[in-house]
Amino acid sequence: MEAVAVAAEARERLRASFASGRTRPAAWRAAQLRGLLRMAAEMEAEICAALRADLAKPRTESYVHEISLVTSSCKFALNNLKKWMEPKKVPGGLLTFPSTARVTPEPLGVVLVVSAWNYPFLLAIDPVIGAIAAGNAVLLKPSEIAPATSSLLADLLPRYVDSSCIKVVEGGVAETTALLEQKWDKIFYTGNSKVGRIVMSFAAKHLTPVVLELGGKCPVVVDSNVDLHVATKRIAAGKWGCNNGQACISPDYIITTKSFAPKLLDSLKKVLNKFYGKDPLRSEDLSRIVNSNHFNRLKALMDEEMVSDKIVFGGQSDEQQLKIAPTLLLDAPLDSAIMKEEIFGPLLPIITVDKIHESFALINSMTKPLAAYLFSKDSKLKRQFERNVSAGGMVFNDTGIHLTNQNLPFGGVGESGMGAYHGTFSFDAFTHRKAVLDRSFPGEAKARYPPYTRGKLKILKGVLKGNPLAMVQAALGCTGWA
Repeated sequence: MEAVAVAAEARERLRASFASGRTRPAAWRAAQLRGLLRMAAEMEAEICAALRADLAKPRTESYVHEISLVTSSCKFALNNLKKWMEPKKVPGGLLTFPSTARVTPEPLGVVLVVSAWNYPFLLAIDPVIGAIAAGNAVLLKPSEIAPATSSLLADLLPRYVDSSCIKVVEGGVAETTALLEQKWDKIFYTGNSKVGRIVMSFAAKHLTPVVLELGGKCPVVVDSNVDLHVATKRIAAGKWGCNNGQACISPDYIITTKSFAPKLLDSLKKVLNKFYGKDPLRSEDLSRIVNSNHFNRLKALMDEEMVSDKIVFGGQSDEQQLKIAPTLLLDAPLDSAIMKEEIFGPLLPIITVDKIHESFALINSMTKPLAAYLFSKDSKLKRQFERNVSAGGMVFNDTGIHLTNQNLPFGGVGESGMGAYHGTFSFDAFTHRKAVLDRSFPGEAKARYPPYTRGKLKILKGVLKGNPLAMVQAALGCTGWA
């Protein structure tokens, strides 16, 4: 009951702050964004230390993949805030003449952001930036699976932003459930599809709109017409260089041709040895698995009877350190667990086909991924891939970097999520576009009013069809004949 009371009190305080109009002015929004910028700059060391404690995340990854992206989002929002907030004029239309019309952006109200553990700073603050820019009051629930970062956010945010309008509630399942039971004006959730369904079921009780940033099995198709060394470096960076594969847009499996697979495999082995050495479990540049539950889940994927003999590189693990080495598997059966569920770790199956175009049907036989990648110099193949493969986002000749472009929406499709954010799409995610039409009193069309007659109907039909004479008759107040 304590969790319910805390959730209800936090929600009510935020609703009172929003009702006061405090969050609406551009000056307030800009001040909060500047506060987040200061926090990212002044607390860089503390943020990196928390990420190290939670995930053994290398400082380079912590800065490049989390802190710098928060900074970029804040600056982009500050530079575009006034433009985003301005009502947009649209044509008034002949049927409502004389009138003016506009679309006015307004904040949704009080929103809930439930963030994930794998990028616990970025995935907490990035949606909050959009919610603030749109003029909302925000409650942030950081992930308890990354406790050091959760605690840090609870400590830092009240020091840098307006705590009457932006609050943090920590806790586990009980606290999250208590929050979801409250009525919000929007819920933004980042995590897995199982919890996403739970979030959506709670939201449905109040008809609350949701953004669900989920995941899925992100495929990488590697054509033979590539710069192989560059391709394998970029695959490795997007897989093991992003939290050791614990990323929603991490490459989940590779598809290539049987004839090209040996070359690709050899290149990947060389790159991985160069990146992480002969004993990757001792590498300081490789994040650990977040906890023992996920470690055991990944071990089970590797140890499945039909899969264990498919390991062609890596496979080492250290349960005490919660570390698993970069691991390559060749032609794991498609009905194995590793090919049915999102891996979310350092294991990378390579599936072979006779012809590269067969990869399209294989990808489309699975649920729609959050991202799909193709490495090829073939422009025709790229066009076919873009046309035939549905995914939240798509990148050619690299992995994961599309999320750094503030002009692109980031979000899933189907089971990989709904809704999108980043840049203007973050503002839109937390904004209602209100239709406003302003008429003057002159210009009465008497034909629209009862008692209805055949003459009035004839005029109205003419107006609706765009007949100039009928429009003049309507404007002059003609009623036609009985």
